[in-house]
Order: sequence, then C-alpha cells, then structure tokens
Amino acid sequence: MKLIADSGSTKTDWCVLDGNLVVERISGQGINPFQQSRAVIQEIINCDVAYNISYAGDIEEVWFYGAGCRDEMKPMMREVLSSCFTSASTVSADTDMLGAARALFADKPGIACILGTGANSCLYDGRKITDNVPPLGYILGDEGSGAVLGKLFVNAMFKGGVSADVREGYLRESGLTLADIIRKVYREPTPNRFLASMSLYVHKHLDDDSVRMIVVDNFRNFFRRNVALYGNSVRSVGCVGSMAYCYESELSEAAGLEGFSVSKVLKSPIEGLISYHSL
Repeated sequence: MKLIADSGSTKTDWCVLDGNLVVERISGQGINPFQQSRAVIQEIINCDVAYNISYAGDIEEVWFYGAGCRDEMKPMMREVLSSCFTSASTVSADTDMLGAARALFADKPGIACILGTGANSCLYDGRKITDNVPPLGYILGDEGSGAVLGKLFVNAMFKGGVSADVREGYLRESGLTLADIIRKVYREPTPNRFLASMSLYVHKHLDDDSVRMIVVDNFRNFFRRNVALYGNSVRSVGCVGSMAYCYESELSEAAGLEGFSVSKVLKSPIEGLISYHSL
C-alpha cells in the first residue's frame, strides 16, 4: 500500500492507495518543516494519520509533498515519516512544487504553477524540476496570487480604480474601515491571508469590468514576470490552487494574451498525485 500526502501550512490531504484503489482519506493539520519542530510534526502525523488509519501497518511506500520541504529539511521529514510508518521501505519527502508538477503533467514536460494565497512556478521535464523562478513572496513578488489580488483590490478601492459602489459594498460587507485595513496589513499577523480573503468579494463582482480586469491583470503579470522567463521551449501551462480554480476563465484569458495556453487546472494536487502514483 502507498500513503500519499499533499501538505500546506494550514491543511494536509492524506490518501491510502491499494494498487490504484483509494481505500482511505484523511484531511489533517498543516505541516511545514520550515516553521515547525520535528517533535510537533511527529505528533501531528501520529495523531492525524498513523494512529487513525486502518492500514498503518501495511504501508509500504510514503510519498509526502509539502510546503517548506526544502533540501535541508527533507532528511528530517523522511526520518519522521519513517518513524511513524515503520513498515514502509520507501519514504520520500519533496516540495509542494514537485507535487504540483507531477499532479499536472505526470511524466510529460510542462510549466507547473501553484496559484493560491501565494504563487510559485517551475519548469518540469517529466521527471524533475529543471528551473524555478523565485516567487519572492507577496511583498516583492507572488504575482497571480490571492494576496497580491487583495493588494491590487485595496489600491483600486482607494485610488479610483473601481467604482464607489464596489468600494462601499466591500466596506459594508466586511465591516472594515480604511484604518482597519491598514492595521490588519501592517500591524497584525498573517496579512497575506487577510489580503487573500478579499478574493471572495472580488469573485462575486466579476460582472464589473473594472474588478474583472484587476484579476486578469494580476494573472498577466504572473505570466510576464514568471512563466515567460522559462523561454519558448514549453508553452503549455498547468495550474493548481484556489486562485486558478476559481478564476479559470480569467486565467485562460490572461494566458492567451501573453502567448500561453492553460492545459489543465486542478483545485488541489491530491487527485493528480493519486493518478501519478497509481501508474
């Protein structure tokens, strides 16, 4: 049996495969080895999965893909996973970016993108990542992300980019003032998540051309400043994440305007990873 995990900082999707049959699924806490200690990660895995699944003693392979799984963190993650699933002879820990690439393209080449609260991309040759433009985070980069969409929307609300009706509607629905927004962005924890939360309001107002163009322009900047840097050898782009899934039409429009095509969009990598590891 195989255990597959796709992990972000807030949630982890776990899936047990028997051949190509899914026999168990668990949604657990987020795991990020760059932010959490070994002890905390081990407790999460044991409590959420190892002590709760029916087939823990039958797991032969573990395939973990996660945020924060940088090269220096991979040995620790493999050790923790091995200690939690002692029957496994194969234990792999890799980046969420490789997970996205395998979910989208399996063994074919392509440009894989993650578009959620943050954004990332890579050039994938069908086996490994061969190039990765640094996303730089929502302050310096992360074009195409939910956090940057929120930044652009706030700017438009208070600098004439959208109508007064759109602005007042957001302030009324959120119960926030400009002072509240400034405080949440500059004074409170996780401003990136706060900014990304504005996507819910933006999505409800896509019938307003000025709002829709903020979304399209955000994605166009993603293609210009990230995807285009991989050159002309591959023009097919696949995307995972809530931003890609919720704004698929705007994403495809932006891609076309920048000379690319979006071949596949997944809300989450886990279904694609199930297919990949069933091969």
